[in-house]
Amino acid sequence: MRWKDLRESKKESIINEKEAAVKKNEEVKPEKKNEETAAEKQEQKPEIKKEKIKQEEIKQEPKAQKKVKNTTKKGVKKEKKPKIKKPRADETLSKRGRRELRKAKAVSAAFLAPSLIGVLVFFILPFIVIIYYSLINNPVQREFVGLDNFIKLFQNYSFKTAAYNTLRFSLVSVPLAVILSLLLAMGLNCKIPMQSKLRSFFLSPMMVPVASIVLIWQVLFHYNGTVNGFLAQFGIEKIDWMKSPEGIWVVVLLFLWKNLGYNMILFLAALNNIPNDILEVARVEGAGPIRQFFSIKLRYLSSTILFVAIMSLINSFKIFREVYLLSGDVPYESLYMLQHYMNNTFASLDYQKLSAAAIIMAIVMVLIIGVLFFADDKYGKDVEE
Repeated sequence: MRWKDLRESKKESIINEKEAAVKKNEEVKPEKKNEETAAEKQEQKPEIKKEKIKQEEIKQEPKAQKKVKNTTKKGVKKEKKPKIKKPRADETLSKRGRRELRKAKAVSAAFLAPSLIGVLVFFILPFIVIIYYSLINNPVQREFVGLDNFIKLFQNYSFKTAAYNTLRFSLVSVPLAVILSLLLAMGLNCKIPMQSKLRSFFLSPMMVPVASIVLIWQVLFHYNGTVNGFLAQFGIEKIDWMKSPEGIWVVVLLFLWKNLGYNMILFLAALNNIPNDILEVARVEGAGPIRQFFSIKLRYLSSTILFVAIMSLINSFKIFREVYLLSGDVPYESLYMLQHYMNNTFASLDYQKLSAAAIIMAIVMVLIIGVLFFADDKYGKDVEE
């Protein structure tokens, strides 16, 4: 009986233990479920937030676009991207490379130094001295008078006559020098007989000294010279060319005869550099010679035209030597140039008028050359691109 009682008690104890374990499991499961639900809720919360943010952004996008349009209409500047600084050549080189670069810079500076010193001593410093002299009464007292020298200069009849004659001569001779030399270059650029001989013929005046040229012109345009003898055959009276208003045309002819050859060579070189492919395409499309010249050739010649115009302008202001040898210190009124006025004021030691006239002449030259550069930049820009 005892053994049966023990067996039954063991069974009851096992059953009780199983029931207790089941109860514990039932208590643990809701706790796990609560933890899982809490974790799921926490995971779902950021997703819900993200969805809400996306919805808000979608709603705000049209408003933002409207704001951007309004700001662009009002002219608000866009934000500039930060520029990335490129490393200099010195930073990328090694020590040896830096030394060689410094040596190269020193050598180039040594070669440039004589030219820079010459420009400084013979051009810049004298011009500064001229500015100083134009603002004082005389080199002895050295009293500052401001613009009085310029005012007196514009009231001087000799200066006004010289300025008018120089301006008239430049306005006539410079355009003629450019146009005639361009026409000669275009003629010689075609296949014509004796092409090389004609080039050397037009270049021959450059090899003749100025004194020899003046002697030739005196023989031609003297009162009893060749030109008057030729005109006398047609019943025309003799003209004293160098003592009459027609004397300016004698100087213009002299200027053109002397400078056309050099300008012609420059235009010939520029015409040979024009691409033949463009001209062939223009011919195929039916463009004639005139259309080709104004639409293609003239654009490629713009830089050469600028250079020739500047050189001709400078040479027109240096015509004093020829006129001086032809007519002396005080020529006929139509031949009285700015260089005559400056030469005479220098001889009379009137440095104030001379300095003021030189400054006015320099300002006029700079303005004219600036206008030419502006026109070339505007007209020939598409060719360079």
